[in-house]
Amino acid sequence: MSNGRAITASIDSKPNIVAKTFTQDFLALIKIGIVNSNMITVFTGFFFAMQLSTLSFLANLDLLVYALLGSGLLVAGSAALNNLIDRDIDPVMERTKTRPTVTGRFNGSAVLALALTFIVIGEVLLYLASPAAAIWGLAGVFSYVVLYSMWSKRKHVSNTVVGSISGAIPPLIGWAAVEPSLGMGAWALFLIMFIWQPPHFYALAMRRTEEYRAANIPMLPVVKGFARTKKSILGWVLLLFPLPFLLAELGIGFIVLATALNIGWLYFAVRGFNAKDDIKWATGMFVYSINYMTILFVSIIIFALFI
Repeated sequence: MSNGRAITASIDSKPNIVAKTFTQDFLALIKIGIVNSNMITVFTGFFFAMQLSTLSFLANLDLLVYALLGSGLLVAGSAALNNLIDRDIDPVMERTKTRPTVTGRFNGSAVLALALTFIVIGEVLLYLASPAAAIWGLAGVFSYVVLYSMWSKRKHVSNTVVGSISGAIPPLIGWAAVEPSLGMGAWALFLIMFIWQPPHFYALAMRRTEEYRAANIPMLPVVKGFARTKKSILGWVLLLFPLPFLLAELGIGFIVLATALNIGWLYFAVRGFNAKDDIKWATGMFVYSINYMTILFVSIIIFALFI
């Protein structure tokens, strides 16, 4: 991870600055943050399934490598396609106006070629893990690129819910690499990821409402307003409460921890109805949602060790 440092280098160091800028642009193109977070959920699905099976984790590290690299390339390729599709609206939004597809750092044909190459190689790697993993990977690409980016994002207020499908598939990919038929645990992870995303992104959308409005993106806060968005956030958070009980294999300790996280999120969601500063409240909700998912998935991995 890079940080801001005073530049005291001489002219000889300029190539390094250019190379660093190119690297930053490339990482922005593939949305490296999303790639990393998705690989964590792939690993969680893989590790959980492995612990429930009779297989040896160390003896099947090749499956893990195929699953992680394959899914990482799929997400990177899909993200690049998303940037290519959105290059006409990204200049309007503050957080996206410096993307390399907007600045011209990478031209459209190069981005398309790179994205398709990543997706093909990713699919091959997932197939080496299991055909089922490859099928779920392809489903993830289709749901993100076609159902979300090309169809619902600009047309329907339900775009966030549609987009949540692709974000919930990575745990299924990891699980399918071990157990292609999937199990209750796999679908529980899918539901957790699916239901977590709307309140997470609605909070973000509240912070960026005017940018989405300018880009003519029908996000819930833009179309229905903040009051309606708060009610939706509350409803989605409530849907999370039964889900820890679908992971009973992880033990009572996990259920208690997950329920505590849900209660905390519910508390903040309810406070939103009396918030004097909606943007400040939305920022707090967004931060809580990130910490929620991080703690929850790390705890799943830890509790799975004791199965």
